[in-house]
Amino acid sequence: MLLLKGLLIGLSIAATVGPMSMLCIQRTLERGRLVGMFSGLGIATADGLYALVAGLGLSAIMHLLISQQFWIRLVGGLFLFYLGLKTMLMRKVASASSVQARTKQLAVLTGFIGIYLSMLLLTLANPLTILSFVVIFAGVGIGGAHAGSGNALLLVLGVFLGSVCWWLILTSAVGFIRTRLNVRLLLWINRASGVILLAFGVIALVGV
Repeated sequence: MLLLKGLLIGLSIAATVGPMSMLCIQRTLERGRLVGMFSGLGIATADGLYALVAGLGLSAIMHLLISQQFWIRLVGGLFLFYLGLKTMLMRKVASASSVQARTKQLAVLTGFIGIYLSMLLLTLANPLTILSFVVIFAGVGIGGAHAGSGNALLLVLGVFLGSVCWWLILTSAVGFIRTRLNVRLLLWINRASGVILLAFGVIALVGV
């Protein structure tokens, strides 16, 4: 039952439209489904880590991250702004066939792991996510210093799996649509996502 609750929590939080959703969609459109899936896995890992902190009541880590949110959000906002501007000014986008060829040549250590880590760190750049998990876990009776570690870990596992499921569904759908779009239309969709990413970056910086 706790695993199912965690699964639903993970799905609901991952499905919230935000900068990471747009970045994952943009990467899938630009570089293909597999890159999108690794991006989603990075986001799901960050959700799982924040859920772990909230579920086990690790208040010292929680307070440290929240106290440093100015610098964390500043770096995250600047990076989103940079990615949005870069995407918005893009002059061309690769076709589905060239993306498949490039994916086969992508080195694991320098390619997919780098994509995964960049999304992991960007998602961790919003430490207030922990508070969301604290509130949600309190609502289902899990979390805090006196929480049972077994129950908390089961819930956290559910959150991670739920988030992974969402990103697999989203990137598969976007990847399917991508193969049916011509390169010109794909370029304009990619640019539009860049504008949205840039806006999210500005919002993050203003919020600092």
